[in-house]
Amino acid sequence: MTDQIEEQAEAGTEPEDAYALDRKAVMAILYAVEIDDRDALIAAMEPLHAADIADLLEQVNPYDRTRLIRLYGKEFDGDILSELDESIREEVISVLHPQVLADAVRELDSDDVVDLIEDLEEPQQEAILDALEDSERVAVEQSLAYPEYSAGRLMQREVVAAPEHWRVGDAIDFLRAHKELPEQFYHITLVDPRMHPMGNVTLGRLMGSRREVPLTDLVEEVFQVIPATQYEGDVAYAFNQYHLISAPVVDDEGRLVGVITIDDAMAVLDEEHEEDIMRLAGVGEGSLSDRVIETTKQRLPWLAVNLVTAVLASLVIAQFEAAIAQLVALAVLMPIVASMGGNAGTQSLTVAVRAIATRDLTGANVWRVIRREVLVGLINGVIFAVVMGIVGVVWFGSPALGYVIAAAMVINLVVAGLAGTVIPVALERVGVDPALASGAFVTTVTDIVGFFAFLGLAVVVLL
Repeated sequence: MTDQIEEQAEAGTEPEDAYALDRKAVMAILYAVEIDDRDALIAAMEPLHAADIADLLEQVNPYDRTRLIRLYGKEFDGDILSELDESIREEVISVLHPQVLADAVRELDSDDVVDLIEDLEEPQQEAILDALEDSERVAVEQSLAYPEYSAGRLMQREVVAAPEHWRVGDAIDFLRAHKELPEQFYHITLVDPRMHPMGNVTLGRLMGSRREVPLTDLVEEVFQVIPATQYEGDVAYAFNQYHLISAPVVDDEGRLVGVITIDDAMAVLDEEHEEDIMRLAGVGEGSLSDRVIETTKQRLPWLAVNLVTAVLASLVIAQFEAAIAQLVALAVLMPIVASMGGNAGTQSLTVAVRAIATRDLTGANVWRVIRREVLVGLINGVIFAVVMGIVGVVWFGSPALGYVIAAAMVINLVVAGLAGTVIPVALERVGVDPALASGAFVTTVTDIVGFFAFLGLAVVVLL
């Protein structure tokens, strides 16, 4: 713990870390835990947002995390649990006193409770469900009955709804008289007698209108209804595409069962973006809190795939072993061709995967995008072909070698642009996540084409 405090003291605060944990606050918290001073710990943590406390718990080691949680005791807030990374959430719950856990969970909205318990083991799920009131438990269990990653899991059951025949005055009187409104909500959803949502009225328009105005005159123009079984990624896309703040969720019969708010939709969008980045790098869904064995297991399969692709590229090189033995310059220059192709392919691949994720790359524009990437590869290939042609002449005194590497550079960068776009599109069409599998395929193609083009041309022209 002392070493940890010293490391925090030595760390500087950069301008870009404006919303990072305050260095002095972290030092005070860690010191309070070190000397077992609960009053000092509470005083130091009181100004912190739940998300900041969650960050702190994620950054300290398991031993200090346990000491901090137990010392903090009944002050532990339910919002901290919902902000925690899933990789340590289960550990934190197991450390909390049952009564502290019960009090913390009761503070959360139903969607936060669902998010909290859906990835836990059954004993811990039961511990949290037992802490809820009967009505709240039923609502959470109904949400858990929906498919994983669906809108039903994402929604909160607490909805503010009003009959479509109400006027502004009726709605205001209802809101004032109702004691159990959601802590945060943005719309009143108008429903027909069968509980089918008919429109949304923002609180701003409601409060700015006269009491006698019908609520139907105030409904927003953009109104999206989300089926409870819809995939959460599609929900997040709808929120981002149509600039939604909240949207009602309906069951199979079109009846209102919940609402999804923008914070939950954007959290899904962030998770999907993070997942794509992690998969592009072949590191799965790991986090900084994972143990060595867990991290190793996540990364090992994709390293094995990379080994296979490297062997395939080596087999191509082996076919030109005699040529390399006669002209050592080939061994010196061939990694450059493959490396440039790999980097160009990764650039095209990243753009394509991102465009597929945001649905900007579709069947309507795919050929235009492919042509653009091929032309970009051609232009870059010509530019770097001139550079490497000059290098070949100056370094090895061989104009023919310069021509060979220049031609190979053009070929490989064109193929890189083509493969970086076509491969993720093809994988997406056959139902394979392009972020997960594209990298290995593109690297293999650019390596094999680069080596084959360079060494094959060298055999024809130089030997």
